[in-house]
Amino acid sequence: MRAYVLTRYGGPDAMELRDVPAPQPGPGDVRIKVSAAGLNPVDFKFRQGALRPISRVRLPIVAGCEVAGTVEAVGPGPSRFAIGDRVYARVDKTRLGAFAELVCVQQEFVAAMPASLGFADAAGLPLAGLTALQALRDELGVGHGTRLFISGGAGGVGTLAIQLAKYFGVEVTTTASVRGEALVRRLGADRVVDYTRENFAEVLHDFDAVLDLVGGTTLRDSFRILRPGGRVVSIAGVPEPRTATKDLGSPPLITAAFWLMSMGIRRRARRAKAGYRYLFMHPSGDDLRTLAALVDGGHVQSVVDRTYPFEEIAEAFAALEQGHAKGKIVVTL
Repeated sequence: MRAYVLTRYGGPDAMELRDVPAPQPGPGDVRIKVSAAGLNPVDFKFRQGALRPISRVRLPIVAGCEVAGTVEAVGPGPSRFAIGDRVYARVDKTRLGAFAELVCVQQEFVAAMPASLGFADAAGLPLAGLTALQALRDELGVGHGTRLFISGGAGGVGTLAIQLAKYFGVEVTTTASVRGEALVRRLGADRVVDYTRENFAEVLHDFDAVLDLVGGTTLRDSFRILRPGGRVVSIAGVPEPRTATKDLGSPPLITAAFWLMSMGIRRRARRAKAGYRYLFMHPSGDDLRTLAALVDGGHVQSVVDRTYPFEEIAEAFAALEQGHAKGKIVVTL
């Protein structure tokens, strides 16, 4: 089968299209004939080697994190899926494999894709949707009346986080450029700060929660707009000890390293009388079923910036790394 393979850590030329053996489903697996796969920043960070301390794999490996397609085979043992089922998944972080004609995924990470979507739109949901859902529901605990700030609302996670937050009854403020403002307002944002013209930290205050999707100075400034007792959850900042223990199940050495790395940001959180959490989302078929119900119920829509044929996946990655996509970039097979 054709697959996009990570051969070594490095730049764009470290990944290449190759012919590789088709994967064989083991106990508890389903093998999916891939119709579309989503691209994510974590894919090129993995390629660069930025995640090596926490996610070691043997190279070469077929890359790719999220997929939509049709069940083509099931592994030994009981199965909740049948051949021909239309499904989507965020694959296991250590197995990867979504950028290929076939991929094997554990059943617990797979769900029936939203009936109202085609494969390309469904493929853009798993990673970003799970990240947004788990951050808002499980970590920030948002609800009716929560005042939430989302940095970078026009990106893949941001577009879904805005919609999920509005479903939960949240008052949403976000940042976007002039080009992204119409999109985030259409998705439900109550207030939009043009980050090219204003510093959000100078015009916002008394927020209950922040979902940081940008990191850097944006993360640091987020503590300035919180009320005492507020919380920041980031997917772009500095991992802290709970990340190692709860999200990654890492050994004590990694926990200690995260403790040292996050001293500055945790100190900033204490000064602001706020909480700080770095989130690595976890694959979950149950959460994907929740997302599918919300999509089919008209509460959430998939936002795809552009699709590319699989043969042009290198060009798709070049577009992703420019950082200007509004929603997701997807390749189709």
